[in-house]
Amino acid sequence: MPQSVAIVGAGMVGLATAWHLQEHGIHVTVYERHHVAAGSSWGNAGWLTPALTAPLPEPAVLRYGVRAVVSPSSPVYVPLRPDPRLLRFLTGFARHSTERHWGRGMRAYAPMNRRALDAFDELTDNGVAATTRPADPFLAAFRTPEERAALVDELEHIQDAGQAVKYDLLTGHEARGIEPALSSAVGAVIRLYDQRYINPPAFVGELARAVMDRGGRIVEGASVSGVRPANGGAYLTTREDIDGTNRYDAVVLANGAWIGHLGRQFGVRQPVQAGRGYSFSVAGEHLPSTPLYFPAQRVACTPLHGPNGTRLRVAGMMEFRAPDAALDRRRIGAIVNAARPLLDGVDLDNRRDEWVGSRPCTADGLPLIGGTRAPGVYVAGGHGMWGIALGPLTGKLLADQIATGVTPPELVAFDPLR
Repeated sequence: MPQSVAIVGAGMVGLATAWHLQEHGIHVTVYERHHVAAGSSWGNAGWLTPALTAPLPEPAVLRYGVRAVVSPSSPVYVPLRPDPRLLRFLTGFARHSTERHWGRGMRAYAPMNRRALDAFDELTDNGVAATTRPADPFLAAFRTPEERAALVDELEHIQDAGQAVKYDLLTGHEARGIEPALSSAVGAVIRLYDQRYINPPAFVGELARAVMDRGGRIVEGASVSGVRPANGGAYLTTREDIDGTNRYDAVVLANGAWIGHLGRQFGVRQPVQAGRGYSFSVAGEHLPSTPLYFPAQRVACTPLHGPNGTRLRVAGMMEFRAPDAALDRRRIGAIVNAARPLLDGVDLDNRRDEWVGSRPCTADGLPLIGGTRAPGVYVAGGHGMWGIALGPLTGKLLADQIATGVTPPELVAFDPLR
């Protein structure tokens, strides 16, 4: 069993891996180029929704067409520019957007989804001073029953893959009796059961605190520039030369959309592309009391409860772009224009916390979790939109693999060398 492990990335996945390695008695050091939860763990919707956790490449994506995806107002946006890596990713993404590939991927996700919520409970029951909230109800809203049919079909396919999903179909009138913030433009709704949500930066912050309270070290402002395997372990260096060059028994690459920069030399050939999401928050007296989802617009609304009251986080879009590109204000405007007709009593013009973050997406829609061709170097990332929901379980399973040398069956499909 390794005695010391370095983890690159202090998001949900990296910190959950650190916490579970500590459960095995292993000393951990986490390197983060900015600060805890600085990446896609900060501004996302915070949904813990096994019923919706599925591969991103799906047949419906191919129906957008070229004209749609190059429009800045499209829910899925690809800026036109010469980029061989992006072209390789998009080609692979399109190849996997078939029913056969989606079904295979969903069967890989189902065992993870069944255990995902229990993994959160393990953290909060054992010293992580954070909470998960029941999404009671969780409402997915549409203008018409015809528009709703696509998600109903997907939920049925998820059940066919071996995952239980409980839901009801409601009219818009019935749904407004539950959540008055839905406007009269909403005519059809799906009510999902047994889902949860969190305040992402608050939860990840408490997870970081728990790791440090148990003797772990988190080094912020440290950009890892090199990982060099040697003598059954690995040497790690940072661009800022923090600590000089340190040797660890193992290193875990959990740095999201930047995994490919360090992982390619260890045989990780799956392209990891930034699927950038945008969000902002608003206040108000009549905010939704529970998560709302507008699938056709790809907009998610989540009430975030904090010491200064509750704000509504409005998030959405999928933008395939360089991970460090500046925030594109047109995308914020697109979210506002998409959500405004569907919500009542929410002031979308009084915005705060405008944010863009880079979700790490793989061409086949499956995360990369496990060992590389270099002994002692592991990868944990590529979850797309599901890094928060699957982060704790990812950390638990990968920590077990690192500590015991045995690959858990749930991780076989997510081999980083596939």
